[in-house]
Amino acid sequence: MSQVEANECVVSEAGVQVNGCAVSELDVQAAQRMIDFVSECPSMFHTVAALRKRLDAAGFTFVPEGQRWSIERGGAYYTVRNNSSLIAFRVGEKLDSYHFQLTAAHSDSPTYKVKAVPELAGPAEYLRLNVEAYGGVMDHTWFDKPLSVAGRVLVREGNRLVSRLYAPDNDLLIIPRVPIHLDHQANAGFAPNRAVDLCPLFSAGALKRGAFDAMVAEDLGVAVENVAARDLFLVNRQQPRVWGRANEFVSAPRLDDLGCVFISLEAFLAASNPHDVSVFCCFDNEEVGSNTKQGAMSTFLRDTLERLNGALGFAVEDLRCALAKSMLVSCDNAHAVHPNHPERYDECNRVQLNRGLVVKEAANQKYCTDAFSRAVFCALCADAGVPLQAYANRSDMPGGSTLGNLSNMQVSMHGVDVGLPQLAMHSSYETAGVADVRLGTRALQAFFEADVRIDGADAAVLA
Repeated sequence: MSQVEANECVVSEAGVQVNGCAVSELDVQAAQRMIDFVSECPSMFHTVAALRKRLDAAGFTFVPEGQRWSIERGGAYYTVRNNSSLIAFRVGEKLDSYHFQLTAAHSDSPTYKVKAVPELAGPAEYLRLNVEAYGGVMDHTWFDKPLSVAGRVLVREGNRLVSRLYAPDNDLLIIPRVPIHLDHQANAGFAPNRAVDLCPLFSAGALKRGAFDAMVAEDLGVAVENVAARDLFLVNRQQPRVWGRANEFVSAPRLDDLGCVFISLEAFLAASNPHDVSVFCCFDNEEVGSNTKQGAMSTFLRDTLERLNGALGFAVEDLRCALAKSMLVSCDNAHAVHPNHPERYDECNRVQLNRGLVVKEAANQKYCTDAFSRAVFCALCADAGVPLQAYANRSDMPGGSTLGNLSNMQVSMHGVDVGLPQLAMHSSYETAGVADVRLGTRALQAFFEADVRIDGADAAVLA
């Protein structure tokens, strides 16, 4: 099925219309599993914990970075860096054409981080939190809704420092707007000052300075002096849901990029390929540029593939040959055309909800898609009967970037950028299409299950 045909009314192999005309019960179930996953992942540290739980249940073996690795053909493994990035891999039994087929998504989302000295006292008896923006936050979407915090806390236990997950299951904060009676220009344009307007209210007087750290310590069952450090972020407490008269929509916090984390993991676990090394990557810090020890620009992927290569008994030259024959699918959500502002999107390369996974391309190479990678991925999906869509920015409106081109600077291989179409990207509450969850999973599963034989940039055989 071509990308043009994906915009027409088509019927999937399961007999369900997939162009947005109808949503099946299987689609709703897949979307519900996705939002259950999102609810389990209020921070990047919780995301990796949730991934580990699923990989452990699927029989994967944890290989820590700080220990020697023992890897066998037919085995399934994963490793973790900083407890916020994870790479899992399944080694084929045959490996008759040694190469890698990878997906990469990211565990972080735009939010606000609590500062080391967390509290602002006053005015009057108010107690507020001192936070700073993490990533390209759409500030106005965080006002007037219940908030909490989540992340990790380093706790001292004797002479040991231990990392603990933290996510209290209750509403703790709110960022109130100034009422329109006192801001007559409230509807004329709102540009909040992050150091003034975006300080969450923690108490109206019942709590005093020091209460935030005392709360964290109490919830973790430790003395406050044993809380050594923390990475805590604001969390929108609005509940994810499938909604609409026809159950077309799914809305949740952090869909960018937990939606792609979910579908790539589902595809990775469901697929089987004895001919390659299948790799699932989930990197932290994409929203702040990926230039960290655990980001897509770090050595994490390169280190993992080099250690895997050596543990299998291959030489360095074998790894270089394998990488030249490998392919990455970078998975990060895409902009669905806005119902009220279609003029902001390219006239021909715009995408819609419930019409399938999006292939993204940009001449400035902010997306890693080129003709070769597009042809390979689209052919795989066409053979599997899965519709795709094409996205490009308006030529006078530069768009954002993602992690595919960044990871390729560390480990170079053919790459294509894809994502679930969504509305309100970087809002505190985002919306996607229910049918796209299953369609996206099927597309990525088709990629993982195919034996992609790449010959430089001259040819590819899809077995």
